Amino acid sequence: MTAGQRAMRDAGAAAPAYWEQRAQRFAGRGEGLQAVCSYGMPLFYNRAIHVTQRLALARWLEVAPGTRVLDVGCGVGRWSRALAHRGALVTGVDLSPTMLSEARRRADQEGLGDRCRFQEADLAKLSLGHPFDLILGVTVLQHIMDSSRLQEAVRRLAGHLAPQGRMVLMEAAPTRATSRCDTAIFNARTSDEYLSLFACAGLRCEAVGGCDPAPFKLMLLPYYRRLPAPVGLLALGLATAASLPVDLLAGRILVESSWHKVFVLRREAIS
Repeated sequence: MTAGQRAMRDAGAAAPAYWEQRAQRFAGRGEGLQAVCSYGMPLFYNRAIHVTQRLALARWLEVAPGTRVLDVGCGVGRWSRALAHRGALVTGVDLSPTMLSEARRRADQEGLGDRCRFQEADLAKLSLGHPFDLILGVTVLQHIMDSSRLQEAVRRLAGHLAPQGRMVLMEAAPTRATSRCDTAIFNARTSDEYLSLFACAGLRCEAVGGCDPAPFKLMLLPYYRRLPAPVGLLALGLATAASLPVDLLAGRILVESSWHKVFVLRREAIS
């Protein structure tokens, strides 16, 4: 086993502890966005991310009452609750017990406890025993570092999709390969890599959408934490303010330029 393979194995083994620590620090604060968007970043930055994600996903979140939904990497349940408000019956899964506890609390607080259930699960071992009409995952696969576990996770997700169901996945998926933002817990695979991965799992991509084509935040992030705190905060505020109009107005149009992409998938028909 190479050093790189050992690093990926260790990152996979450490993932539950990482997400649990993240949840304990931020899941209960305000909207919980610092736990589920960009870890520990200022609230204004994470709110901007949430708004652009919500707009990019909006058409796919319009579901009929009674739709069976699986929300993978559900975090504090921000998408689970949005879908439950529309009448969906939602199962949310996550690695972190604290995330799940917070998701249950928020669902109960909004009167959605009868339409939401949350349970701990590893996607590479997912086995829920029944299919779903919609499977939703927002920035989840990008945190599965080991390629074999990633392939197994996608295969198991495909196995949970009803024959006429739809899977909607949003991931950091640049058009051209780059490792400038990669970490021990994050990997920005290209959109072509994801498409190949989905095809191998028997999934057909029927649409690809964009989310955030403005480059300003991405240009800043590799250097943000090296800057003195006041300078970094000012720079982040300026980058966010410059990005938001572009992302809101052109995110669905400038797909190739978007850092995050939305993949809309169906099961391949069996001949």
